[in-house]
Amino acid sequence: MELTKKTTILFSPALHDRLTRLAASRGRSLGELVREACERQYGVVGSAQQVEAAAALAKLSLPVGTPGEMKLESVPDLASSSP
Repeated sequence: MELTKKTTILFSPALHDRLTRLAASRGRSLGELVREACERQYGVVGSAQQVEAAAALAKLSLPVGTPGEMKLESVPDLASSSP
């Protein structure tokens, strides 16, 4: 990606320190960290990225029940609460 536009952002010293440490712990520059956060929050995600994200989620082994089980867990049974 070609970076051709410049923006100045002012942070409080505490936030700047926190972001700088976070960027360093991830092996990234502060600019990369901020650009990545902006893309996640405000960027337009293409369909290829959506498919890639869905595939990554499908590979996870999560303790999730069937749709019927999840519905029973999340929606109270109104019939049993009636007088």
